[in-house]
Amino acid sequence: MSEDGPSRLIVGMTGASGSIFGVRLLEALQGSGVETHLVLSKWAVRTLLHETEHSVEQVQQLASYAYRPDDQGARISSGSFVTKGMVVCPCSVRTLAAIAQGNGEHLIHRAADVILKERRKLVLVVRESPLNDIHLENMLKLSRMGVVILPPVPAFYNHPQSIDELVNHIVMRILDQFDVHLDLMNRWDGLLSTERKYSTT
Repeated sequence: MSEDGPSRLIVGMTGASGSIFGVRLLEALQGSGVETHLVLSKWAVRTLLHETEHSVEQVQQLASYAYRPDDQGARISSGSFVTKGMVVCPCSVRTLAAIAQGNGEHLIHRAADVILKERRKLVLVVRESPLNDIHLENMLKLSRMGVVILPPVPAFYNHPQSIDELVNHIVMRILDQFDVHLDLMNRWDGLLSTERKYSTT
């Protein structure tokens, strides 16, 4: 991809709770200059319809391109298709395991495998709690390979006033990993709230 070519990001959404994170990420990237390539797994569709008021068609239209999960011949399944990397948001522990073991059952798994072999940035927004040994071992294995494990853990130092603000902060932090810096929420400025005085006593 030439310097003048599009900046591309693969977005996978799987069946973990937290569909809104993937939807908001796609919304944030509209008009950003980043070309998005979306894959919704079968269970991502089920979760999306259960958790949000969005239809599958509405979410697909937020992306520049959308692919069926069974389309193993899609261009994102090849390393010759140059991208900034890939984010799986949300990422189920089943998908985590499949990526860790190289099990390319569908296009999300295959695309992630391509990102790994091409040494590009892979971010997994793993959504599960509590975590068992298998989950932790899979995360450690992938982290040692350079994968960023980014659970959607909310921050409260910016005094969020709504769920939307919590979601926006997580999405902002995800995009930071790809050097896409959108100020969707206030960032930490090193200052404590002026409403309270810090005391060491």
